[in-house]
Amino acid sequence: MSDANVTRLGQINGAGAVDATFAKTYAGEVLTAFEASTVMADRHMTRSISQGKSAAFPATGLIDAYYHTPGKELVGQKVNQNEVLIHIDDLLVSDAYFANIDEAKNHYDMRSIVTTEQGRKLAQVMDKHILQVGVLAARAANVVSGLPGGSIIYQNESGMPASADFLSNGDHLAAALFAAAQKFDEKDVPEEERYAFVRPAQYYKLVQAEKTINRDFGGAGAYSDGKVYRVAGIEIVKTNNLPRAVVANDTVEAGTANRYAGDFSKTAMLVMQKQAVGTVKLLDLGLDAGYDPRRQAHFVISKYAVGHGILRPQASIEVSASTAP
Repeated sequence: MSDANVTRLGQINGAGAVDATFAKTYAGEVLTAFEASTVMADRHMTRSISQGKSAAFPATGLIDAYYHTPGKELVGQKVNQNEVLIHIDDLLVSDAYFANIDEAKNHYDMRSIVTTEQGRKLAQVMDKHILQVGVLAARAANVVSGLPGGSIIYQNESGMPASADFLSNGDHLAAALFAAAQKFDEKDVPEEERYAFVRPAQYYKLVQAEKTINRDFGGAGAYSDGKVYRVAGIEIVKTNNLPRAVVANDTVEAGTANRYAGDFSKTAMLVMQKQAVGTVKLLDLGLDAGYDPRRQAHFVISKYAVGHGILRPQASIEVSASTAP
């Protein structure tokens, strides 16, 4: 009996190295899945560094303007300033091994499924951390003296509907968005690139709220499509990654030095302008792939080393499903 002619998935035209095309295919699958799964990539500030464990962002205050008295010497004004350090987390990895014998027996391409899931998982972790930082920014004071900090809108806040419910009432959520827009305006937060991040349950409550999609009220959305685009000039972003529970120290956040831990059990929505949160990338999304002859298997590793931090807390507002303390 002769040996079977096995088609090796990574060979070029049936010859040469058995993983010649593997790394390129793997990279494309992971990158595509990562880019498709993240909602925060272009909705906050990012910076890349080539070395080091942290990066500093300058934080400056406001400068005054006044009318000059003829003959009076101009000596300059004092401007408050500080810096914000963002630290790099531990290396985050997603790895898998594919045995040659299993791939030969399998009737479908399991490798592409797993690599796609790697990209999605890495994107999910990054999104979750950025959104956690966004909520923490809303609770933070400003590092620059004289500048406002973040804000929290509670259900019993002045101007909210009676017995407001931010978890199950779309009209009440819309009212919170208008209140958030007002707070941003009062803090001179830029009007462009404002976003509201909501879970699917709250998103579809907004869709069902008449004024958010009814064009007679200036709404932007489509009831038939189940979409709402903007409320009060704020883009609505649906995501499952908005934190919803207590993220305790030394649990899943161990590799982040607990910088993103907090109680998010009452967080109903995060309203954020792009400048609120920053990410520093030491190692951007990277890919390792190869063949391990000792184990007769291919291995694939997706990884990155990044860190996230608060830049401008005045550009972040938490909408809380609780009453003011």
